[in-house]
Amino acid sequence: MATQHRQPVYKTIKKYILERIQKEEWPAGTKIPSEAELVDRFNTSRMTVNRAMRELSVSGRIIRRQGLGSFVARRKPQSSFLEISSIADEIRKRGGNYSCEVHLLCKEKAAPALSQEMEIKPYSPVYHSILVHKNEGVPIQLGDRYVCPEIAPGFLEQDFTTMTPAEYLLEIAPEYTAEHIVEALIPESWIRDLLDINESEPCLVLRRKTWVKGRVATFGSFYYPGSRYSLGGRFTAA
Repeated sequence: MATQHRQPVYKTIKKYILERIQKEEWPAGTKIPSEAELVDRFNTSRMTVNRAMRELSVSGRIIRRQGLGSFVARRKPQSSFLEISSIADEIRKRGGNYSCEVHLLCKEKAAPALSQEMEIKPYSPVYHSILVHKNEGVPIQLGDRYVCPEIAPGFLEQDFTTMTPAEYLLEIAPEYTAEHIVEALIPESWIRDLLDINESEPCLVLRRKTWVKGRVATFGSFYYPGSRYSLGGRFTAA
């Protein structure tokens, strides 16, 4: 007689939650039952429920907020790393509500390491911006960008709560060459604080350098919380 193998309880809990998300019984933003309620519903241990919730969180299907509970995650928008575009446009095209916080916008002297990236003399002036872009009030991207003043002399005078830096730079320099490098890492504490993520959540980081007329125009790092955003692209090989 064949032995019947029962599905682990944590998988049953995951399936229960995922089915309600997929059927839109629990739309994005819905608070799902607490761990205590799931313990009672499935007559199991808190450890088993916690494993199911942890795996759903890692996969980006739910968001766990300390002291508030767990919520159905919004579908992650996808940003192309093959071209430069406005994140505000990306969010709005997907029906989101875009907003931005400017945390830094100033003129600085380029330290030696930065001057090498910008291909300028050490301590030459550069413009520096740090912005957090949000969807429905949730941080989606932190942009840490350095700009060549000669390429974009009016950069510091812009209101980047109404126009993104990408929109401004594409307007004044529509012809450019770009280099993109993507990596995954655990960001520094100040970045985690601005993105409102914990110390264990990885970020996708897009390192971008652009050239205009053969001169480095910008050098930036763009941090995307792994549970909230994805990077992708589509191309055709000749």
